Amino acid sequence: MNIRTFEDADTEAVVALWHECGLTRPWNDPHRDIERKLTTQPELFLVGIRDDRLIATAMIGFDGHRGWVYYLAVAPEHRGAGHARALMIEAERLLTDLGCPKIMLMVRAENTVVIDLYEHLGYELEDTRVMGKRLIAD
Repeated sequence: MNIRTFEDADTEAVVALWHECGLTRPWNDPHRDIERKLTTQPELFLVGIRDDRLIATAMIGFDGHRGWVYYLAVAPEHRGAGHARALMIEAERLLTDLGCPKIMLMVRAENTVVIDLYEHLGYELEDTRVMGKRLIAD
């Protein structure tokens, strides 16, 4: 898999992948999420390409205090080949280069397969709660 920065032409393939992977929710319009990301650190929006097909994504951000990873996705038929690990290694490298001291991510509690993946990559569950407040209704 080759990793590169997202391009506008990737939009529909990215949205289709996110739907296929169960990452979309009714309250988050994936097209708007992409548009918003492209306004801030677009170079930190990665896609994975294999055989001219988009098979993976990672949306990364750094707020000056913590790095965050969202929308880590690998097409189901390409899982288990190290693609998620490759994207996370690249995310960690990019964030380290920016001086980011710690990387964070959110995983739904019921998604034990993904929790196992992150634990295998050295991530630890933390005793924190994520709170949110919608400021703009999609």
